Amino acid sequence: MQVLPREMLARDWHKQSSLATSQGMSEFDFLSGIDAVPPTPILIAPAPVLRQVTRDVRAEDMAFLREQLPGMFSAMYKAPGIGLAAPQVGLDMRFALVDVAEEDAPREPMVLINPEIVTDSEQMAVREEGCLSLPNQYAEVIRPESIRVRYRDLAGEIIERDADGLLATCIQHEMDHLEGILFVDHLSTLKRNMIMRRLAKEQKLRRR
Repeated sequence: MQVLPREMLARDWHKQSSLATSQGMSEFDFLSGIDAVPPTPILIAPAPVLRQVTRDVRAEDMAFLREQLPGMFSAMYKAPGIGLAAPQVGLDMRFALVDVAEEDAPREPMVLINPEIVTDSEQMAVREEGCLSLPNQYAEVIRPESIRVRYRDLAGEIIERDADGLLATCIQHEMDHLEGILFVDHLSTLKRNMIMRRLAKEQKLRRR
């Protein structure tokens, strides 16, 4: 199958996205009245969709994607969490939300559409991670300390951004979800199995 050149894909995106985006709407436009928006249900592992590789978001998907954002932001903030990927709410699409602002600070929402890591640092960092799809489970994960990520924003523009620290960790964690990878997959088999058994036990008790 022939692969279209990147510049041709970009022209096609912008040609269609004039109908698919909403006149320069930003992430902040979807936060108005967010506290009153019902949160989209978050899937819990081992839900099969969490292990699927997502497909790229296309220009014609943007109207649907925008419809999902209020409920997804609501779910992320109310959890509370700092990131949420499309598969976690059952969507087979390559996008994720991120906001690592501190609790009492102004919100800093990001929507990363079709993200890809351009470069990452040789220096690694260890940070404790959790996941809204594995509630109450935490473990230390080793990842590159800093990255440069390329993605499309809600206007269809290609953005490149450098990130380090918590933001870099969060972006990498959410991008893993888009590949069907969970943070426990970075652990030893023993630790991973212990966490998954504990999660299953807690979920079983919760359903009683």
